[in-house]
Amino acid sequence: MEFHHVSVLLNECIENLDIKPDGVYVDCTMGGAGHSKEIVKRLSDKGLFIGFDQDKNAIATAKERLSEYSDRVRFVHSNFENIKDELAKIGVHKIDGVLADLGVSSHQLDEADRGFSYMQDAPLDMRMDVRCEFSAYDVVNTYSEEELTKIIKDYGEDNWAKRIAKFIVEAREEKNIETTGELVDIIKRAIPKKARIDGPHPAKRTFQAIRIEVNNELGVITKMIDDAVSIMNEDGRICIITFHSLEDRIVKNAFRDLASDCVCPSHFPLCQCDKESLVKVVTRKPIIPSDEEIEVNPRSRSAKLRVAQRK
Repeated sequence: MEFHHVSVLLNECIENLDIKPDGVYVDCTMGGAGHSKEIVKRLSDKGLFIGFDQDKNAIATAKERLSEYSDRVRFVHSNFENIKDELAKIGVHKIDGVLADLGVSSHQLDEADRGFSYMQDAPLDMRMDVRCEFSAYDVVNTYSEEELTKIIKDYGEDNWAKRIAKFIVEAREEKNIETTGELVDIIKRAIPKKARIDGPHPAKRTFQAIRIEVNNELGVITKMIDDAVSIMNEDGRICIITFHSLEDRIVKNAFRDLASDCVCPSHFPLCQCDKESLVKVVTRKPIIPSDEEIEVNPRSRSAKLRVAQRK
């Protein structure tokens, strides 16, 4: 199956990265190489592009799509939380820009057997990196009712979290839940018919929550931002696209903390922390897609781009 993914906020990302032809740029979430290709095209033969992805299909696709630029491209099959260590392994200790698109790729959603989609029946999987053993099957079949309630409420922001968790636990007492189709049926039974009529698909929030838990998506964001900024050259830019409020809040807070030059309690008469402000926040409010982009790519609707610049 061809790796298909429409790049979100493409022009806005390229413009805000402010690419220097001889610079070193990292795409933390290469996917189908849409953003990556536009970055690479702007580099000279002295520039360097490093693309990260934990999905081996994405790496294979990117190698193919960027083959004409092979002299200035490196690929890393790893989670972006390892950005600093992985770059050090290939001798890169300073960078000029970082891009991360935190959304699940269209390819992963559309590839039925990966188990990301609630629209297609498949084994419960949802692993972005298939080398990992822990999957959606483990979350659904081994987490306690309290743990399930917490992740569905926190990561899915679903008002029916407690009831969905209860129905999952009751269903698996009879037999293990093995497919996305089985899980969707359980969720539909848990949510009253009246509540299912309006709004998104009833399983959307629970599937999002389980996917985030399986891949530790929220736990790695702040570390990646801190590590990327720590090795960034002056005036380097970090651009991050988020797709839901949890991610956006983490990015906003991480940028705010890095921009702050004091974290002392407000009642201290003088600063005692000696904290240094490392970035300037470029986007006071996030950049969102135009109506035209949303029309062409409805999945971009909830996207937000935040940008910070190294001081």
